[in-house]
Amino acid sequence: MSRGVLAVDRVVAFLLGLVLLLAGLAAIAWGAGRLYLVWPAVPAVLRLRALRAAVELGWWAPTVAVAGVVAVALGLWWLLAHLPRRGVGTLALPGAGGGGLRLDPDAAVAAAADALAQAPGVRSASGSMRDDRGELVALLDATIEPTADLGAVVAAAEQVSAELGHVLSLPAARCRVELSVARRGRQLARAG
Repeated sequence: MSRGVLAVDRVVAFLLGLVLLLAGLAAIAWGAGRLYLVWPAVPAVLRLRALRAAVELGWWAPTVAVAGVVAVALGLWWLLAHLPRRGVGTLALPGAGGGGLRLDPDAAVAAAADALAQAPGVRSASGSMRDDRGELVALLDATIEPTADLGAVVAAAEQVSAELGHVLSLPAARCRVELSVARRGRQLARAG
């Protein structure tokens, strides 16, 4: 899905959820006889000929209030269901035979980041597992020293990525390493 279509989808989902919420709140207020709280300019009598007979029935107001509660609940559910989630929960290990062996990918990525941080020239590293448009991506962010040997850092990053891929053993998983160079070299303490 392109970014434009994704943006339109999110806006439409948000607006639909918002309409459900507002309509539900208005229905609750109408059923409770407090519509003026939501719509200050509400006419004294809503002139809907088709509904006039129904409005005068005793069961109408509670029914509208219950429908409003359902609409509010549906609107909240809709909005929460369409929140973008990029994190990944536990993953079933392949070859587990349905035995339920599961892996916490964040722990595996954190261990890979710790291993990358131990490489010469790497000041610090962190990592997270993301779901990027249906593809699992292990993102490792590393800050390297300005004087670091880039070839050695790249070799360490490739080794850590390969080991992480072996640990995850998922064909849909990818690893991305982003390197940034520290602005200043680390100040070492003077002996003496």
